[in-house]
Amino acid sequence: MKNQLFALLTTAALLTAGTALAQDKPTLNTAPPGTPPPQPVRPTPVEPTPAVPAPVEPAPTAQPTPGSPSGLELPSDRDVRQAGGSGAHQETMKRLFLYSGFGLGYASNQFYSQFNIGVSPALGYRVTDKFAIGPGISYTYNNYGFDGAGVPSISTSSFGVKAFAQYIVYQEFLAHAEYEVTRAELLGVDSNGYLTGGKVSRTATSPLLGIGYRSQLGERAAADILLLYNFDSSYNSLYSNPVIRFNFLFNLGR
Repeated sequence: MKNQLFALLTTAALLTAGTALAQDKPTLNTAPPGTPPPQPVRPTPVEPTPAVPAPVEPAPTAQPTPGSPSGLELPSDRDVRQAGGSGAHQETMKRLFLYSGFGLGYASNQFYSQFNIGVSPALGYRVTDKFAIGPGISYTYNNYGFDGAGVPSISTSSFGVKAFAQYIVYQEFLAHAEYEVTRAELLGVDSNGYLTGGKVSRTATSPLLGIGYRSQLGERAAADILLLYNFDSSYNSLYSNPVIRFNFLFNLGR
């Protein structure tokens, strides 16, 4: 009887333990009782990287140049340079040239002997490769001697302004036109054409036209020989026909 009762209690104890174990077994995807719901993961705030200032380069030191010996560049100079003014200036200089004539002469007749020297510098500008124009000035000195006439020599000086034009016709051959207005000192003569032994001042005009030949003397220089005709044949005329001139040309730009 005791044995049966012990067996019954043992069996009941085993059944109770199995039921407890079955209730404690976790179930998949099921949170144990009393567990709080999962909280969303918040990203850790990232501190912004402080900006590093870029290194400041020192301003370049002004250096002297041929156009600015002090090294300082004025705003107007800078504007011209940025606008290409330097190139335009060089192009203008290439078109400019000095055009000067030099004359030396001696003549004599039964009344007097004459020595003269003259210069006529001008500034030329090439409008095109073949056509050039320009203004100029002239100066002529004359000395008249009256040998055996008992009259002292007379010296005169003449100043003038002029304008010229040239056109290259073919290779070295050119056409030359010139107009000169001169305040001239001349020998005085009476109504019969005889010398009075003094001098007078008159305004003389000289319209000249003719041809010439140019001989190149290197890249920048040349020499011209001109054969011109003076269309003023009045008494006040300074040049007798034909007018022969030797001129020298020098290019200012390279």
